Amino acid sequence: MRIKKDDTVLVITGKDKGKKGKVLKSIPKDGKIIVEGVNVQTKHQKQTRTERAEIKHQEGPIDVSNVMYYDSKAKAPTKIGYEIKDGKKVRVSKKTGAVLD
Repeated sequence: MRIKKDDTVLVITGKDKGKKGKVLKSIPKDGKIIVEGVNVQTKHQKQTRTERAEIKHQEGPIDVSNVMYYDSKAKAPTKIGYEIKDGKKVRVSKKTGAVLD
């Protein structure tokens, strides 16, 4: 998976199309990510002995194919490629050619 935690991504399809956000969690096994402020779901929390009942709003996972990496230098979404530099594999922006890691 080319998208990692703490990357800024732009949602390119779905109900939250056009929103930008930071990746909070990456789930590579399922090919999904959790993005801040995107796919917000309502969860009804039951009352327990120590906590009150409440309605929580939390981000749900979205498929990684529905987002693109947002390049802050180019101010546009871009594809990510890989290159070998100094014997290390690094992520590279296809639009600007800048190293991301």
